Formats: sequence, structure tokens, C-alpha cells
Amino acid sequence: MEKLKISTAIQIARPVNDVFEAILEPDNMSNYFIAESSGRMEEGKTLQWKFPEFDEWVEIEVVEITTDEYISFQWEGSKDKKLLVEITLLPMNGNSTLARVTEGEMEPDETGIKWLAQNTEGWANFLACLKAYLEHGINLRKGAFEFLKVN
Repeated sequence: MEKLKISTAIQIARPVNDVFEAILEPDNMSNYFIAESSGRMEEGKTLQWKFPEFDEWVEIEVVEITTDEYISFQWEGSKDKKLLVEITLLPMNGNSTLARVTEGEMEPDETGIKWLAQNTEGWANFLACLKAYLEHGINLRKGAFEFLKVN
């Protein structure tokens, strides 16, 4: 049986460089994805991300960046499992951008299936929030996951 891999995409009505910078720059990312970052995404850099709904910081290792085309990083996508996340950007007609996120791979077992469901939902949400922020200046994530906070 094949290993599991996440793949999700969305078209954003903004030029590719706007989308690229929104992903690399923590001041932009805090408007749709993370609360804080220890820095801008740069090839070879290890960063800490803080999500608004969790107390923990998440470590990411930036692997490769190709301006306006590709961003990859590794993180603990599943407990004790370092996974590669790849974001590809493709210019489309009308000065828009196709943004695609892939993550993987995991075994097709109970842990892998749980990861596939949770992280596919997470990356689809990331793309929807990125689109809302870039096209309309709206932070869809703000307050959306308050129910996840442990009291």
C-alpha cells in the first residue's frame, strides 16, 4: 500500500510575489496563520512558530526557497515524525496565483490516517485564510480555534 501524502491547492487573485512574501514574512503570516515567529523564512534557517490557539512553540527547519516559486520546510507534522512541507506557487491568468501545499509521507495505518485528516484540514484552512487575507484583508483565523484551548 502506498504511503499517505497531503496535497491541497487554491487559486488566489494576487500576483505570485504577493503570495510568496505573505508566506515568508512573519508580519504577514500573523494576519492569517501564526501568532508569532522567531524570524523570516530563509533557506537553512531554523525558526520557532507560535500558533494563537496553542501555548507551545513549533520548530521548523527551512529547507529550500526559490523566489516566487517554491518554499519547503520540515517540522514535526505528527508526534515524533519530522515531515516535509512543500509550497509551490504557479502564476495563473489574470495576475493570480495557484498555491499548492503538500506534506508527507506517513504510513497508511491508524496514526497516518489521523494525521492525513487533521493536517489536510489544517493546510486547506491555511490556504483559505491566506486567500482571505490577501484578497480582502480579513484574518479568518482570529478566534476561529478558541475552542481548542485547554482551560
